[in-house]
Amino acid sequence: MANSSINSAEFFSSLDELSKERRINKDVLCSAIESALISAYKRNFGKTANVRATIDPSKGVVEVFSRKTVVEEVSDPQCEMTLAEARTIRPQYELGDLVEVEVTPENFGRIAAQTAKQVVVQHLREAERGVVYDEYSQKENEILTAIVHRIEGSTVFVELGQTEGILEPNQQMPTEELKIDDRIKVYVLKVERSGRGPQIFVSRTHPGLVKRLFELEVPEIVTGVVQIKAIAREAGFRTKMAVLSTDPLIDAVGSCVGPRGMRVENVVNELKTEKIDIVKWSNEPAEYIANALNPARVISVFVSDTEKTARVIVPDNQLSLAIGKEGQNARLAAKLTGWKIDIKSQSQVEADMQQMDAEPAPDANEEP
Repeated sequence: MANSSINSAEFFSSLDELSKERRINKDVLCSAIESALISAYKRNFGKTANVRATIDPSKGVVEVFSRKTVVEEVSDPQCEMTLAEARTIRPQYELGDLVEVEVTPENFGRIAAQTAKQVVVQHLREAERGVVYDEYSQKENEILTAIVHRIEGSTVFVELGQTEGILEPNQQMPTEELKIDDRIKVYVLKVERSGRGPQIFVSRTHPGLVKRLFELEVPEIVTGVVQIKAIAREAGFRTKMAVLSTDPLIDAVGSCVGPRGMRVENVVNELKTEKIDIVKWSNEPAEYIANALNPARVISVFVSDTEKTARVIVPDNQLSLAIGKEGQNARLAAKLTGWKIDIKSQSQVEADMQQMDAEPAPDANEEP
């Protein structure tokens, strides 16, 4: 039986171009088409047939071969043949051998062309999804520039190059009202596979966003001379970041602030005026805690290593600054350092001491 031509020379000539442009393995694509052709043949010419399909993109030709087992007595003509029939094809065949006979229908070219096109469209879609997943899964914990594309309810969808990111309500800054076409920086939280393609979840509230923004602005962080040791953030309101310099000649805080404050200002502008405190990290808890309470000035810090608590004394005029609006400064300092911090003013401490001195000592003769 003659093989059947597929009436779409342009289709096959474009396979090479498609495989290169979309980074799809051409052999994998042809294999998928051949599998689909087998299904198409069974659908149209024999459901129980055992067939193999081959496709030659260079010639635009498809061939279908029926695969039959040599048996003594045939019970299913679509899958079996007698030894006598087999030896008319090739005298060396024996019982149990598998014989292939071309059975390409005359009109199979049209069916093959339609099937091939459907497979290519489906495979392209799947391959594109795979490429997107591979590309963006490598960008987890990185930041990307995004454009607000659409807003559905409280969820914001952003354009990330050729795909879309999801900015869920709990990942949005409470002080920020996003609008269509706004250009923003987002932090890639995670990339998940789904039936509709990869889903890319992004964030504007993650502390990693602040870290990555400073890496863009501060060359010393990229080279490793300045290290970001910890970040505590209440997105939209305030962030505290502890930094350390590995070079005694380089000021870690000054490097992050930048000339005339330009580096930190660029980060603040991206975060829509979120305040950022940059403090010096120290392996001495008392010093680190005092630094963490910046911009408040600290008189002394008493630490309890066993309970990991710290008692901080500040001047009277620094108490409200040390605690911060609604306790925010103290709360972020505790989160940054990992210590529980109790802040008292100097006059409070003196009053407590006077009260202790004024209390009468217990009588030694008094029975408990």
